[in-house]
Amino acid sequence: MCNVCGCGAGETLIGGHALKQARKPAGQVQYRVHDKTAIHTHDHDHDHVHTHDAIDFGAGPAGAHAPGMSQARMVKIERDILSKNDSYAEENRGYLDAHGIFALNLVSSPGSGKTTLLVKTIEALHGELRLAVIEGDQQTDNDAARIRATGAPALQINTGKGCHLDAYMVGRAMQQLKLDDDSLLLIENVGNLVCPASFDLGEAHKVAILSVTEGEDKPLKYPDMFRAADLMLLNKCDLLPYLTFDADLAEANARRVNPNIQVIRTSATSGEGMDEWLRWIKAGCRKAVAARQVV
Repeated sequence: MCNVCGCGAGETLIGGHALKQARKPAGQVQYRVHDKTAIHTHDHDHDHVHTHDAIDFGAGPAGAHAPGMSQARMVKIERDILSKNDSYAEENRGYLDAHGIFALNLVSSPGSGKTTLLVKTIEALHGELRLAVIEGDQQTDNDAARIRATGAPALQINTGKGCHLDAYMVGRAMQQLKLDDDSLLLIENVGNLVCPASFDLGEAHKVAILSVTEGEDKPLKYPDMFRAADLMLLNKCDLLPYLTFDADLAEANARRVNPNIQVIRTSATSGEGMDEWLRWIKAGCRKAVAARQVV
C-alpha cells in the first residue's frame, strides 16, 4: 500500500497469483493552505500585484495528504512501511550481490517509451548477456508479452490499484523467475513519477526515463524521482526536430535536483544513444560479477 497516494491493497498479482497486503489505518486530516495574501511582482509593463488561491497539500511534515489522516499519523505509517520495505530490499540486494546479478529499476511516467526501449535493449543484448525482466503494471500482461516475444523470460506483476512495485513483490517475482548467476535483471516499474521514488527494490540503480514529448520541467515537478535516479535516459530524441522541447534545459533541470545524475539521449527508433546505454549496462554487469567474485 502506498504511503503517498494511498493506493489499494489486496489486488496484486504475480504471474496471475494473488499477493496479500496489509490495510492502512484511518485517522484525521490536516493540510495547509497557501497564504492567499502573499504578494509578489512580475516583469510586466505595468505596475500591479497578484494574489493566488493555490492550496499546497504537500506542505506538512508528511509532504502529502490523505483524507481522514493526520500528518503525524502519515509520517509514522510511511516510516513503518518504508522500514519493512527496506528490510525486503536488503534481502533482495543480498541475493543479487551474492549471485553477481546487476539489477536496474526503470521508472518513468506512462508513455515515455519505456517498454519499447526495453525491447530494443534486450534485442541488442541477445546472446551476449543472460537476462530476465520483471514487469510492473496495474492491469494486463501486455508488456510482459512484448518482452517474451524477444525470447527473454519475463514475469508480470499486476498491482491492481497500486501505483508502484515494492521490494516484497519483486522478491517473490525473483524467486519465480529463478535468475541465472552473473546475469542482468531489468525491472520495469509502474508508470508513475511519484511513488516508485520512495521504494528501494534492492536494485543497483534507478534509471529515470523522460521522453521529449513531455515537459522539460518534469525533473522540477517530480524531483524525488530524479533525485533517486543515477541515470536519466532522455528518450524519443528522434522527435526533437518536430517539437519545441529544449533538451539542454531538460538536462539542466535534472541536474538542478541531482547534480550527479548521468544523462544519455536515446531513441529506440533511430538507435541514437543505444550504444552508450548498452555500454553502461555491460559495465554494471562486469562490476556486479567482479564484486561477487570478491565475496
